[in-house]
Amino acid sequence: MTDAMVLQLVNQMLVMGLKLSGPVLVTALVVGVAISILQAATQVQEMTLTFVPKMIAVGLVVALLGPWMIHVLVNWSAGLLGHLEVYAR
Repeated sequence: MTDAMVLQLVNQMLVMGLKLSGPVLVTALVVGVAISILQAATQVQEMTLTFVPKMIAVGLVVALLGPWMIHVLVNWSAGLLGHLEVYAR
């Protein structure tokens, strides 16, 4: 296995991690900012007010995009295992 192959695999792994975690992180960010603006406007500083909506939104995103995430990850893993003999050299 050459250095170029290792760098390519690491690059693919990082891109896959960003692709799979991106929707969840963006959702948590958007909901967090929206709740923070609401808290600043109403001057209500309750900790559960920030946590519960984020948890619900992230849960909905995972429920909606979970099958897609699993499909992408399984396809990438199958491709990786399918080329295992190339990487083992």
